[in-house]
Amino acid sequence: MIELTDTDSAGIAAEFVRGRTRAGSPAMGMVMTLVIVVGEDDAPAAMDAAREASHEHPARVLGVIRGDGRGAGRVDAQVGIGQGWGGETALIRLRGEVVKHPESVVLPLLLPDSPVVLWWPSDHPADPASDPLGRLAQRRITDTAFVSRGKLRALHSQCEAYASGNTDLAWTRITPWRALLAAALDQHPLKVRRVSVAAERISPSADLLLAWLAERLKVPADRISSDGPGITEVVLTTADGDIRIARGDGKLAVFSSPGQPDRPVALKRRELPELLAEELRWSDEDDVYAAVTKRVLKMRSTA
Repeated sequence: MIELTDTDSAGIAAEFVRGRTRAGSPAMGMVMTLVIVVGEDDAPAAMDAAREASHEHPARVLGVIRGDGRGAGRVDAQVGIGQGWGGETALIRLRGEVVKHPESVVLPLLLPDSPVVLWWPSDHPADPASDPLGRLAQRRITDTAFVSRGKLRALHSQCEAYASGNTDLAWTRITPWRALLAAALDQHPLKVRRVSVAAERISPSADLLLAWLAERLKVPADRISSDGPGITEVVLTTADGDIRIARGDGKLAVFSSPGQPDRPVALKRRELPELLAEELRWSDEDDVYAAVTKRVLKMRSTA
């Protein structure tokens, strides 16, 4: 990693060119720009996750840390190629007046003619699509499960502000649950009368899963609090008996269905790099997530 102090966008871009020259690779084959807006404390974990995801999605990764906005503007950066990255990386620290205009630093560093993805690993703007950096991106990823306070308030805020290209890693976390439940109903095409989801009291993923079930099945839906970790049980009530998926340890689930013996199913809670890599595969609007955000708000208003 090359340290650049009191630099600017041109200096960072020039270092990218020098890095490629030193590596003997003038073209890196990068498919997107991933911009990570993150706090100083969360930056190491976020950049590590992006590095692992870059093996599947080679990208120019720009980590942006917005520091103290007082005083004269200053830009410092750590720039590198290689070191386990599937592309180029720069961790950019902003201070002073430039903190108020981060897009002025980021815009010249975006790869031309390729998608731009914005990711807020923890706290995020109330309306990502209207954020100065969010406006640069075709995809905007938040994570309401890791905001510093008010997870459910943050979830509702994101649902109210939904725009094409928005998504949330709280939604990504339930992909295996959704796949397993869909497969269960394919195997047992029974009329579902009611659904319930048991999870930790504050779990945006559980609220999204409940809204997805209510939206798809058009049945009453109950939210039950449990000790966790995460989502612990989903029950689909039918006239022939319950279809049940119970996961008490966050790793292995038990699948129960009418007239069939219980069987174990791998349902491990996934790590951040896997979640990020899944979201980076998307380029079009997620119509299902869009419908679920509306259902979340409807369920809140009738609670």
